[in-house]
Amino acid sequence: MCEERYLTFALGKGRLAEQTLGLLERIGITCEEMKDKHSRKLIFVNEEKKMKFFLSKGGDVPTYVEYGAADIGVVGKDTILEENRRVYEVLDLGFGKCRMCVCGPESAGELLLHHERIRVASKYPVIARDYFYNKKHQTVDIIKLNGSVELGPIVGLSDVIVDIVETGSTLKENGLKVLEEICPLSARMIVNQVSMQMETERIRTLISQIKALQCAEGVSSCES
Repeated sequence: MCEERYLTFALGKGRLAEQTLGLLERIGITCEEMKDKHSRKLIFVNEEKKMKFFLSKGGDVPTYVEYGAADIGVVGKDTILEENRRVYEVLDLGFGKCRMCVCGPESAGELLLHHERIRVASKYPVIARDYFYNKKHQTVDIIKLNGSVELGPIVGLSDVIVDIVETGSTLKENGLKVLEEICPLSARMIVNQVSMQMETERIRTLISQIKALQCAEGVSSCES
């Protein structure tokens, strides 16, 4: 029976997981095992609800969901865009809000305005390439970085960067600014394509419960 099958969640480690678990608790779904900070377990279970949870690096969440290791995942929109996995994005959870932006020194604005060939440093080469090639129709050289991308323009590695901006304070402290906004970001719920067919009722009920909570808390517009 479908009721006997566990519904498995993959959550990005850190603040995203904490906020997701807080959200689930507010709709009556708890996982006491995950509250034990000293636990070495990798899989956490709610036997009553027939749900399992595990934590992973954010970038791996869409992979677990695409291949069916998890039915549901919660991850930032930036990761969804960058990984480009075959999953259903079903819900904006309304937290973890920030922006993906093109940033750099003020002088770099002219390079963007005149569509000159420039070097772009980013942790998100897929997003950067899509923005410049498909939306701006500007030829650029993409440089993949894993650390502090703000260093790119400062040390002359790149003209601009593509990165997540929350408050903009780090940019300001280093003489950089937001030059163009690519897209808004927030935490999203994603679902495995087969799970959506096999567990339609349970997943849609979960989505409806979260939407109702969002309406009650003023997070969404309450439109169906």
